[in-house]
Amino acid sequence: MRKPLVAALFALVIAGAGAAPAVAAPEDSGVAPAIQAVNFAGTVSLSNCSGSVIRMPDSEDNDPALVLTNGHCLESGFPEPGEVIVDQASSRSFGLLNSAGTRVGTLRASKIAYATMTDTDAAIYQLTRTYAQIRTSYGISALTVNDTHPVAGTAISVVSGYWKRIYNCSIDGFAYRLKEGDWTWKDSVRYTSSCNTIGGTSGSPVLDQATGRVVAVNNTGNEDGQRCTVNNPCEVDASGNVTVRQGINYAQETYQFPACFGIDNKLDLSASGCVLPKP
Repeated sequence: MRKPLVAALFALVIAGAGAAPAVAAPEDSGVAPAIQAVNFAGTVSLSNCSGSVIRMPDSEDNDPALVLTNGHCLESGFPEPGEVIVDQASSRSFGLLNSAGTRVGTLRASKIAYATMTDTDAAIYQLTRTYAQIRTSYGISALTVNDTHPVAGTAISVVSGYWKRIYNCSIDGFAYRLKEGDWTWKDSVRYTSSCNTIGGTSGSPVLDQATGRVVAVNNTGNEDGQRCTVNNPCEVDASGNVTVRQGINYAQETYQFPACFGIDNKLDLSASGCVLPKP
């Protein structure tokens, strides 16, 4: 996992690195400029991770806003394999960023609408404010979650609200299964090597550069070349063959979420087309 910041820095100290990873400018990956300019507007910083204010394609302005991050970024710790959290009270706070990456306000959760580390690694918080209220107060609109499967070769940006850093690369392909420690995720997005994400980038939205829409949520990478251990995920194909790609990072697709959120952004895991794991 692109583990929470405290754990990441602790690991660096233990390893003798001593200092936090350098923060690089968005353009240092060498990727050509995006068709639609990608910036930090709508992203958020958590105490240990990154995230974003999101809306579904059918969300309305008066709906309570949602924040997307990773399941392993929950304030209560990692969900167990097979565990699904629904409608759990939370008052977690999020630092809202503008296009320049400046923190302009604090948003607060009313609950964890959905969270799991089974099949995917995602958490969606419901906020105490609506999209319209956030836009009126800060001039910032939510990022829209795309409702179709991402496509290999797509130019993407991983936007970290914690580090205020943008990583640019492309979707290299998809892992049939991605196994890390006790957890297994399905149909994960594999980045090309330019998206060399670090600890604290967990939960960052992965944006299609052409549309600005969210196509995945950043969550992990193989750090040391180990096989299927924590912080060293491995790919498992349909025949059970295992591939280890040291230094390569991954995200979890988000196109499944719109089918599970209906009127007033209410979660409905029994809705037609909703394939998310259920409690």
